[in-house]
Amino acid sequence: MDLTAVILVEIIYAIASLVLISAGLAVVFGMMKVINLAHGEFMMLGGYVTITAVHAGANVFVAMIIIAPIVVGFIGLVVERLVIRHLYGRLVDTMLATWGLSLFFVGAVTMIFGNTTTGISTPIPGIPIGAYQINGYNFFIVFVAIVLVITLYAVLKGTRVGLVARGTMQRADMAAALGYSPDRVYMATFFVGSALSGLAGAVFAPLVGLVPSSGGAYIAKAFITVIAGGPSLVAGLLSSAGFFGLVNQVFTFALSPVVGEVALLIAAVVLLRLLPQGITTRFFKGRL
Repeated sequence: MDLTAVILVEIIYAIASLVLISAGLAVVFGMMKVINLAHGEFMMLGGYVTITAVHAGANVFVAMIIIAPIVVGFIGLVVERLVIRHLYGRLVDTMLATWGLSLFFVGAVTMIFGNTTTGISTPIPGIPIGAYQINGYNFFIVFVAIVLVITLYAVLKGTRVGLVARGTMQRADMAAALGYSPDRVYMATFFVGSALSGLAGAVFAPLVGLVPSSGGAYIAKAFITVIAGGPSLVAGLLSSAGFFGLVNQVFTFALSPVVGEVALLIAAVVLLRLLPQGITTRFFKGRL
């Protein structure tokens, strides 16, 4: 029974992790069709902002939940104004530009912080479950992921801001005719996507040793999760994260963590072969 509880918690944690890692990319790619290859570097920046704020005396949770998303969001805002806004509708150019940005961020952070591993301690102690010990911080990550998904759904579904954003992404000309500025909507959307990436990097900062190239560890999983989810933002994010998190943890417990990662990639290849347009083109169709 204890082992079953541990496995269940780890599966939920794996799903929540994929949701957090992919949410920022889901907003930018799912709504704006911009392939942001610097997504991992925005996460890395969130981690460094958190560590810097904590070392400066800020509360770790304030640094993760408030400071890091705001700082990274404004960095994304600058990037959108200087670079991305000139490349909308030019897929290859956007990919090259964001890839160049990722190299720039890695180089800039290396010059400022050096190429050494840094980090902060986990703020929540372990929790015993029978004969097993679970990292208590995992429950915090699950909680953040749940709040994030509920907030995304509530804003997009139940507010005028969300309605305008969704309408602009579908028909920018109609939104402009109704008096809304597509340029400002794109700017705000990229800000939100960048802030969510910063939040994810900040939340994971206590779990990993951070180096300037840490963003590369997240980008593949984020893209796999977002693309496999399909066109529906929230439903696609939850369905693909749930599927991949389950596959990863089942094989991790059955064999090893390495096999779990390989199984996740194989599952992604098979899923995209069967459903090339994503899960939500066949299931949850029409959902947000």
